[in-house]
Amino acid sequence: MSDDRNRSQIIRIDARSCFVESLSDAFAIGKAHFTFASYDLSKPSGQRQTNSIQIYIDIAEVLELCRKLTGGELRYLMQSKKKNGDNTPLYQCLGGTSAEKLAHYGRTRADGKSLSRTAQLVCGSKTDLLFVADSGPGETNAKGLIVPRFGKNPENHVSVSMTFELFSELMLMTRTHYQAWLTAHYLHGSANASAQQAQPDPPVSKEGSNTFF
Repeated sequence: MSDDRNRSQIIRIDARSCFVESLSDAFAIGKAHFTFASYDLSKPSGQRQTNSIQIYIDIAEVLELCRKLTGGELRYLMQSKKKNGDNTPLYQCLGGTSAEKLAHYGRTRADGKSLSRTAQLVCGSKTDLLFVADSGPGETNAKGLIVPRFGKNPENHVSVSMTFELFSELMLMTRTHYQAWLTAHYLHGSANASAQQAQPDPPVSKEGSNTFF
């Protein structure tokens, strides 16, 4: 992992041979960035990572998840799904990179398809929640949404088990850092505006026209 990414790290949640971390490096484009990774400690150093998936979730969706967390709605939904044996996701995010953008970046897939990246929050059988990320081939639909086309066989798969409290930490810490970033962004803009307003007017010649040097 690069030093730049470490500096952007907000919080990391570890599970067995995998983790998910929240990063602040996409706030400027209105996204929360989550890295999902799995590893094998039996492999040589530098070759231990087995899967890595980058998930970008709209800040508005993160804030809505936080609202459900703090209001108790998400816990109620989790308990209800567990009681009824409902395996549908509590939350799902569909994203990725279109085939056109992959071509522009020089990373065209061998199958010519788009790259689908999905994240799901589902109830766990031995723990409260599983935060799951998958990636693989996808197709861009008429609305511009990248729909996964890998069925039950993604090219990359990371499933991070966690308690409800740990998931709350992950999301609420992300929200706190975003709010701090947004405050700093507005303060920086206000400072720039004030500095521009404080600039003295350029000197004026006797003829009344601006004199430039």
